[in-house]
Amino acid sequence: MPGLKKPESGSPHQDNHPTANIKTALILNSAFIILETVGGILTNSMAILSDALHDLGDSLSLGLAWYFQKLSGRRKDKLFSFGYKRFSLMGAVINSMVLLVGSILVLNETIPRLFNPEPADAKGMFILALLGVAVNGMAALRLGKGNSINERVVSLHLWEDVLGWLAVLIGSVVMIFIELPVIDPILSVVITLFILFNIFKNLKNSFRVFLQGVPTDTDIDLIEKQVLSLPGVDSIHDIHVWTLDGLYNILTLHLVLKEINDYQRIKKMKQHIKRLLKDQNINHITIEIDKTDDECFLEECK
Repeated sequence: MPGLKKPESGSPHQDNHPTANIKTALILNSAFIILETVGGILTNSMAILSDALHDLGDSLSLGLAWYFQKLSGRRKDKLFSFGYKRFSLMGAVINSMVLLVGSILVLNETIPRLFNPEPADAKGMFILALLGVAVNGMAALRLGKGNSINERVVSLHLWEDVLGWLAVLIGSVVMIFIELPVIDPILSVVITLFILFNIFKNLKNSFRVFLQGVPTDTDIDLIEKQVLSLPGVDSIHDIHVWTLDGLYNILTLHLVLKEINDYQRIKKMKQHIKRLLKDQNINHITIEIDKTDDECFLEECK
């Protein structure tokens, strides 16, 4: 995915940090839910109660994200020949779906208050908003250091929470000086619509991976151009590129050579191509060698 750093192969931190980061965020988020639920009831703030429901969904999702991230670190076996990396992505999808349901529930409770606003304790909202910015900000910063799409999705949700709390903070300051209770449900609706926008964006990216779309950080035209420029290469076909989890990209192709009599030359050619494509964010490469006059039985050759 764009903006994500590729973890170095074999790094001992690759599997440990993601689960530790998500676990820390889970503990912080879960502890704060109790405080904001009680605070939301005491202040009669729909914006805060909406965020409490949102955080509950976040905590459930964080728990799932932690489990799937931990599972994704397992190596390949007879059941999953590519390993368990895609389980991390499954955590991101479930996370988004939980937030989608939570957002719909929030809108269902909040929209009626736009027409019948109720007074809220602005000073109490102000204090809770300060705590919300601090707690969610700490969790988001911790997850922001991660590499996986799972961590990225969860981190984005937490940053959305921070923005939401900033909106509540500003709204509470206005309400302290101006008696305008409709600000509370307006804030709740705006926050929820913003979250929904990002949920659909994340789901679009996740489904692209599940449907084996070409990774956004890979250029097939450039790959073809680079391979075809190599001496001795006649053509290439049946090229496929997809990604397991948004980070680990896979490529297969048929390489048509003018001559294939020299095994060492073919071996060096394949090694050169693999080194070349590593720079194109390709992690797993399979190359099948064909001769120019070989008959192709693949559908795309017909």
